[in-house]
Amino acid sequence: MLFDTHIHTTFSTDSNMNIETALNRAAALGQGITITEHMDLSYPEPEAFTFDVKAYFKEYEKYRNDKLLLGIEVGMRPDCLDENRRIVEGHSFDYVIGSIHVVENADIYHNSFYESRSKQEVYNIYFDAMLSCVKNHDFIDSLGHIDYIARYARYQDPDIHYHEFSDRLDEIVRAAAEREKAMEINTRRLTSPEAAKQLLPIYKRFAEVGGKMVTIGSDAHKPDDIGRGLAIAQEMAEACNLRVAYFKQRKPEWGRA
Repeated sequence: MLFDTHIHTTFSTDSNMNIETALNRAAALGQGITITEHMDLSYPEPEAFTFDVKAYFKEYEKYRNDKLLLGIEVGMRPDCLDENRRIVEGHSFDYVIGSIHVVENADIYHNSFYESRSKQEVYNIYFDAMLSCVKNHDFIDSLGHIDYIARYARYQDPDIHYHEFSDRLDEIVRAAAEREKAMEINTRRLTSPEAAKQLLPIYKRFAEVGGKMVTIGSDAHKPDDIGRGLAIAQEMAEACNLRVAYFKQRKPEWGRA
C-alpha cells in the first residue's frame, strides 16, 4: 500500500484537522497514512509546537492499524538532543521524522531569519545545522523536507540549486546514507515543476553515496492536501533508483514504487 507518511492533526499547533477526517480522506484515496505531530522543544514561542505524547497515544491508539500508523516529527536541535532521544525511545512510535525548523533559535518561517543576509549565507547556516543534527540524531528514521527553507526564504529564487551548495549537500546525504537513514521527498513544493527539477539532483546524489530508501509525505495540515503530489514523488524515487518506504514499529516496509 502507498503511504502518505507526513500528516498533522489537532495535536500539532498549526493543524485543526481531526483524525477521523484524515482517515476518511485517506480511505477515499485508497492510501495509508502516518500521523506525525510536531515536537519542537524549546521553540521560541512558549508551549507552541509541542504536544502531550501520553495523551496522543491514549486518544489515537484505538485507530492504529495497518493503514493508520503513529509517528512524530522531531525538530532537531543540538540543545534538545537528549530530550528528543528520551521522547522517541520512551514511546512506541511507528516512525520518526527529523526536521530542521529552528536555527539560531529563530523559526526559519519568519522574516527576521533572512534580514540583511544573503541567500548563500543563510542557506549555509541552515545546511550546517542540518548536517550536525543528522550526525547526532541517530534515533530518527528519515530526514524531513531538506528543502523546507525554500518554502519561506525571502529571496527572488528560493530554490536549492545543487551546484551552489554541493559541498554541504554532499556531506548531509552521505551522513544520512552512512547511518542507513531514509530521506523524505516532501511533496509540498512538488506542484512546481522547477522545484522538482532542482530537488532531483540531491536525491540522485543520495543514491550515489549509498542511500537506499526514501519516504514520501504531503506534510498535510488539512484533508485536501493528504496524498497530494505522491505520484510525482514516486517518479522521482524511481528516477533515482531509491525504494519508497514507510515505517511500522520503526522498521521499513515497502510502498508501491
